[in-house]
Amino acid sequence: MTLDFYDDVFSMVESNFVENFSQYQDLVRPSYLLETPYKELLVAVARGDGKFYSAIRKAKLSESTGERIVAELVSLNVLNVEYSREAPLKHHPKHKLKKEQRTYRIQHKLRFVKPFMRFWFGFVSYYSEALASGEGKNFLDNFERHYERLRSLVYEHLSNALLLQHYADQIEIISSGSYWNIHSEFDILLISKKRKVILGECKYKQRKICKNELSKLQAKAVASGINADVYAIFSKSGFSNELKSMKNDTLLLFDLDDLALLY
Repeated sequence: MTLDFYDDVFSMVESNFVENFSQYQDLVRPSYLLETPYKELLVAVARGDGKFYSAIRKAKLSESTGERIVAELVSLNVLNVEYSREAPLKHHPKHKLKKEQRTYRIQHKLRFVKPFMRFWFGFVSYYSEALASGEGKNFLDNFERHYERLRSLVYEHLSNALLLQHYADQIEIISSGSYWNIHSEFDILLISKKRKVILGECKYKQRKICKNELSKLQAKAVASGINADVYAIFSKSGFSNELKSMKNDTLLLFDLDDLALLY
């Protein structure tokens, strides 16, 4: 099977994946992942934020069953666990926590090891019967509408790697990756050995990123109690002149061309 990499992704999916559906389905191994309850859990991970117990609830599994299945999927190298770096909530013993805080639970995130499996359970599984019958229109329409969620996570991972490379000869990074807490989520948060905090945001948009995106990121950091020393913004389509004029040691700007430094 030969892929035309000069074709756009939607045409490539239609001409190769839809027309050869059964061959690709055979790549899902072990095959029982296509069955209940594995399928429901993997779909929940692929279509949600990946939070451990949130995915188990969406799959309508008990916690004990969900934990057992997750452990099996990790052992099969289908999923891996991205551990939360959030500190437990602190409160004075004489003061009651707010209502939303009393039920809050720190959760790790589940990630697919192989992008193909994330694509399958995020986009294909729901339409598998139709695709097996040669009917691909609804699948393709949905894929085109929601393709952004597939590529955005890949872009975040590449951006994180680029930021690590940027600091490789400057400071020692002891913690990196995405970050989430009770208040918000961030694409990238790096911490150096000397406790320097670099906060990153990834924008895979068909427009230049303006100063207001930086302001929103800064406000989100304050609301989350994060004292960032450096902000890093990654943009597919570049930056406004105003934002570029602000670039300095505490504001890093990276575009798609910068990703070439990874190769």
